[in-house]
Amino acid sequence: MGFDLHQQALDGCDDSLRAALAGAGLPVDDLADAGRSFYRFSCDGATVGFGGLELYGEAALLRSIVVLPDRRGFGFGHAITLGLLDEAHRKGADAAYLLTESAAAFFQSLGFHPIARDEAPAAILTTRQAASLCPASAALMVRSLPA
Repeated sequence: MGFDLHQQALDGCDDSLRAALAGAGLPVDDLADAGRSFYRFSCDGATVGFGGLELYGEAALLRSIVVLPDRRGFGFGHAITLGLLDEAHRKGADAAYLLTESAAAFFQSLGFHPIARDEAPAAILTTRQAASLCPASAALMVRSLPA
C-alpha cells in the first residue's frame, strides 16, 4: 500500500464517528460506554475511516471498522484493521475477535477464521456487541496476534 495512515484516539461521542458508523449500518448505542477505544484514521490529513477495540485481558474485540464511502477500494480497510490489531497486541491481547454480518470474506483475507460462539471467551460473549447489538446470525471470527 502506497500511503501513510495516521491513527488518532477519539471519544466515543465524536459526531463524525457516530455519523460514519450509522451510515454504514453499524451499532452506535454503546460508543460512550467504558472500556472502548475508538480511532480516526487519516491519510494526507483527510479522514479515511474509523475503528475501535474493546480489551478483555488477552482477548480483544475489534469493532466499528468503517471506511468512508469515497475512500473504499484503496486498501484503507486492510490498513485500519491491521492498525487495530497492532494496537490490541501492544496492549496485551494475544487474540482478536469480531462479529460481522457482511464482511467475513474481507476478514478472512486478513487471517481471521469463523468459530462457534461457544468457543469464544466469556468476556467476549458477554459484551453488549455480542450479547445484544449484533444479531445471532452475525459470524464470530478470531485471529491470533501477532500474525
